[in-house]
Amino acid sequence: MDTNTPVVYIVDDDDAVRTSLAWLLSSVNIRTECFAGPDAFLKAFDANSLSCLILDVRMPEISGFQLQERLTEIGADIPVIFVSGHGDIPMSVRALRNGAVDFLEKPYNSQQMLERIQVTLKSVAGNRHARERRLQLQAKLKTLTTREREIMEKVILGASSKIIARDLNISVKTVDVHRASIKDKLGCQSTASLVRDVLLDLGQDFLKAA
Repeated sequence: MDTNTPVVYIVDDDDAVRTSLAWLLSSVNIRTECFAGPDAFLKAFDANSLSCLILDVRMPEISGFQLQERLTEIGADIPVIFVSGHGDIPMSVRALRNGAVDFLEKPYNSQQMLERIQVTLKSVAGNRHARERRLQLQAKLKTLTTREREIMEKVILGASSKIIARDLNISVKTVDVHRASIKDKLGCQSTASLVRDVLLDLGQDFLKAA
């Protein structure tokens, strides 16, 4: 499977529901994989895929809630949209508390379902891009020397070269040489982009480490 092509997994024991939803999504070129039960889905599920899961609550093998719990246990980060022909408020609350992105009652509005899926897949793609950026930045940070890391942390916190030089008991010229090296290694064009990239991509994790 091409992990860069979004896929919607549909797990429902109702053939008609699977078929109609798959047809709806194919009409807007969204790929689907359909399963009559959780076991078949788990065997085919690719955790690296850009995907979301449309999951029926009540099924003969195991319930949708049990499948959701199993996915959590194995660390599968896939957004779940529950559907049920017998939904109620406690059921929807349970689903959302356990991490589902939505809970729709059958018969659901086709346009509403389509829009919800499209928004969810867009969010998944955005999250993957952000995660890849973080990993790339973390790899670049590992190339910094101890001194460069020390100076970068002070730059991130807003210190000028003059202040950094005084704090570290080195010359301003030496600080500027290190700052240039830091920007080169991290691929940043300016101090502003350095601050933006590190704080936006690593955020509180970087500040805590610093």
